[in-house]
Amino acid sequence: MNTKLLIAGVLVLASAGAAFAAVQVYAPTRSDQTWSNIRDGRYLARAGDCEACHTAEGGKPYAGGRPVPTPFGIIYSTNITPDPDTGIGAWSEDEFYRAMHEGIDKKGERLYPAFPYPWFTHMTRGDVDAIKAYLDTIKPVRQVNRAPELGWPFSMRSVLAVWDKLYLDAKQFEPDPKESAEWNRGAYLVEGPGHCAACHTSKNMLGGPTGGKMQGGMAEHVFAPNLGAGERDGLGSWTREDIVEYLATGSNRYATAAGPMAEVVQASTQYLKQRDLEAMATYLKSLEGPKPETPNEPGKDVMQEGAALYVDNCAGCHMNDGAGLANAFPPLRASSAVQAAQPELLIAVILQGARSPVTESKPSGLMMPAFNSKLDDAEVAALTTYIRNAWGNRGGEVSSGDVAKLRSTLASAPQ
Repeated sequence: MNTKLLIAGVLVLASAGAAFAAVQVYAPTRSDQTWSNIRDGRYLARAGDCEACHTAEGGKPYAGGRPVPTPFGIIYSTNITPDPDTGIGAWSEDEFYRAMHEGIDKKGERLYPAFPYPWFTHMTRGDVDAIKAYLDTIKPVRQVNRAPELGWPFSMRSVLAVWDKLYLDAKQFEPDPKESAEWNRGAYLVEGPGHCAACHTSKNMLGGPTGGKMQGGMAEHVFAPNLGAGERDGLGSWTREDIVEYLATGSNRYATAAGPMAEVVQASTQYLKQRDLEAMATYLKSLEGPKPETPNEPGKDVMQEGAALYVDNCAGCHMNDGAGLANAFPPLRASSAVQAAQPELLIAVILQGARSPVTESKPSGLMMPAFNSKLDDAEVAALTTYIRNAWGNRGGEVSSGDVAKLRSTLASAPQ
């Protein structure tokens, strides 16, 4: 054999071997046995938090109908049970993959990116097929999908072709050879099935991602905090172990999951394997944070009013120094969620109350009462301002207008 051809052949084989090894790193190949595919598909469906989004309150699992609020109107999640008429029972694997990879359904219609195909597109074909194999095993539910409630021009699905052209990067995740196997596994889970950026990345007026990766963004009326570096409003002070504990149990020494994230922990991340949580933590710890900002200090009067409201309404559980009570009431001091770039999450928790995630290791699901009928807008603003700026916190001042706007939005939000 020609020596050059032999060397070239060896190099090709070596490259193929390296690529195969890389694939093994971030998306392990599964057995061809059906039970194995179904088992892995169930795991991946949980990693993608599919059931939570595709189940309406009080509805049948995966039958859709859950309203998803967007700046452009309401989009309802669809029926993904195997019912052949109203669900995806008649969909082939190719059609399901096209929906996940390109955002186009069986009929050829474009899907709204409230369905996170811009992130699912990074998943491997094998993982997507496994999810379809699992969904085919769940109980079929005959339930017709609800039409989106969107104003013109967003009601025209044809305009989504422009959106996809601008923002959809339809390609499978490629492992970074400069990073470790654990880092690549974490990147795959966070950027693919976990679709963390869907909430934690800022968006422009068209709903397209903008700004730094996972440095905070609006989702379901509240601000999802920065997941990058940052001692004040990011994960800079969290260790890998802190992140793993939070994702597995819903709380750690810095925070307790609230709002949409509480549901994510309860329905999704608590079920992930320890090694996958560690991989996600490794990847998250590598993310850059936004440029540090120094919020303006609030006035003394509003801080005094907020302090009085805090003593009357909050200190009994969260303690006078904001330290909380371990394994019961979350700390407000040094909390990245409390000091987030925008205050909507804290305001919403005060107005609506909150419930900690119910997880296997922390099953109590403690409730915080709502204060929407007890405190007016000015009082909630003063209280929020105090919490965001006491005990070394730095979060700027919140106006009564901020509170009034969110109170109105939450009151009109579909359940």
